[in-house]
Amino acid sequence: MNNISRFYNLLLARYGDLEWWPAESPFEVIVGAVLTQNTNWNNVKKALDNLRNHGILNHNGLLETPIEEIAQLIMSSGYYNQKALRLKLVVEWLDNVTGGDIDNLKEYSTGDLREGLLSIKGIGPETADDILLYALERPVFVIDTYTYRIAVRHGWVPPETSYEELASVFTANLEKDIELYKNCHAAIVEVGKTYCKKRKPLCDDCPGRDALPDSGPLD
Repeated sequence: MNNISRFYNLLLARYGDLEWWPAESPFEVIVGAVLTQNTNWNNVKKALDNLRNHGILNHNGLLETPIEEIAQLIMSSGYYNQKALRLKLVVEWLDNVTGGDIDNLKEYSTGDLREGLLSIKGIGPETADDILLYALERPVFVIDTYTYRIAVRHGWVPPETSYEELASVFTANLEKDIELYKNCHAAIVEVGKTYCKKRKPLCDDCPGRDALPDSGPLD
């Protein structure tokens, strides 16, 4: 068993299936992926609830609502003017590509979808892969700050590793399974928030501690 698989099995034993991403529809996942940039999930949830309560947490609702109104409803997510614009651009892209029906994306390859998402202003690799994995059920691995930090500290990759390189390390060392990718990413987020902190990692209590190199964390 390789080190990454071992690490995931340790996390799986602690957390089980985290059932992430919490959402009522693929479209809601897409919206949440944009809103979660640079903020925590509680703030995103408030914004999603506001959109839902105003009846616009849907394709046509966001397409037809002025950016200024969207911005006011998503203030809790931070950077709300930028995120309102990004939501508009994403929904407009969906409208152009699918006519408003996300099911129409099934005919596109994962590579083409990723290229299309990355062409949208403000959508980077992490957000694009969040959408691909959690909303569109495509086998890509999401890399975030926690994933990078854990991978470097465990000695799986050097610090200068790029997003694409690190994603390929995970896909090469884990079984190609969409649900596994989802749960592994979710478990890494839990470990990153709780134990693998930026300044002072709490390795002794971490569920993945037995997968650390003998010398301990490498940073």
